[in-house]
Amino acid sequence: MITVLICTGSMAHAQKVFSVDYSSQADVKVYVVKYESQCDLKVYKVKYESQAGDNDGKWFFTQYSSQSKKKVYFVDYESQADLKIYFVDYESQAGWRNNSKKSLLY
Repeated sequence: MITVLICTGSMAHAQKVFSVDYSSQADVKVYVVKYESQCDLKVYKVKYESQAGDNDGKWFFTQYSSQSKKKVYFVDYESQADLKIYFVDYESQAGWRNNSKKSLLY
């Protein structure tokens, strides 16, 4: 029973995201920066849903909006963004650089 509760609890904040076509559909507007030092969150794209993190930068992009925890829209300009991200090459590099923005993905 405890194992089920722990698994269910960790899945509640899993970073399953869906990229929407219009900013009005998004929960969070995201801008991809060129340099790691400019970001709020370092993101690693995982291959499988089960690898999605608990608000730690490991994102799984879902095929359908209904499967996601958050809907994101990628903006063209930094000034339009709620969150600035940088895509990293290794899972161990993922994580927050600006903890004050963490609440955007809960």
